[in-house]
Amino acid sequence: MVALRVPAVLDSLAAISCYVQRLAAAAGLDKKPAYRLRLAVDEIATNIITHGYLEAGRTGDVALQARMDTEGLTVILEDRGIPFDPSGRERQEQARTREPLEARPIGGLGLLLALDGVDHFRYERVGDLNRNILMVRVGSPTQG
Repeated sequence: MVALRVPAVLDSLAAISCYVQRLAAAAGLDKKPAYRLRLAVDEIATNIITHGYLEAGRTGDVALQARMDTEGLTVILEDRGIPFDPSGRERQEQARTREPLEARPIGGLGLLLALDGVDHFRYERVGDLNRNILMVRVGSPTQG
């Protein structure tokens, strides 16, 4: 499948969203899993751009690629921003959901909600490269 490389700026989120929509359509995903995948990729991309580049005073790109196989549709985001493993943040957000509502800060559950909608998520740090791998199974229970 065709790859996408965009500048690490918030204006690139629209192009990323369109790219994921095209991938989901080509893979034959139903509306719900296609939406969940787009939400997850958008949340990861937003974090990459905001925290990995803008807040760190850095510039660079976000590269996306995809593959479709018998397992499902996999989307891979790569960047050279500061290291950030979303799965660590997701665990923090899960712990926060066990706190009483009045004790919780507003917001901060985006990764938890987004990554809950995909069938598989993995983060890798390879040299100076961050790699976020998201997979949605075609025809899985998440599909409906």
